[in-house]
Amino acid sequence: MSLLFEDLREGLQEAIDFEKGTGKANTKSFMIIPVTKYTNEQIKSIRNKSGMTQAVFANYMGVSKKTVEAWELGRTHPTGPACRLLDILDQGKETELSFVSVKSQ
Repeated sequence: MSLLFEDLREGLQEAIDFEKGTGKANTKSFMIIPVTKYTNEQIKSIRNKSGMTQAVFANYMGVSKKTVEAWELGRTHPTGPACRLLDILDQGKETELSFVSVKSQ
């Protein structure tokens, strides 16, 4: 039998055993940290720390250069996914993302 079939059979047997009270369910819990709100000074500092120009930073964040300028001047503020990307940059883990490749010179 195929590996897929065996995995399905095993999973179904575990579900049946759990339902009957003779087995234990595997569970996974996630704790999601609240989204951090960044000030314009923090955004500029993170960008500078990462060594990116506003244009490169905008490309990384998936926004326009004008948006980055507005963030850094405090006219607008990033939300949701942009703040999560800022978290990653702030931690220095930007190269761990699948859409980033590093070219050494």
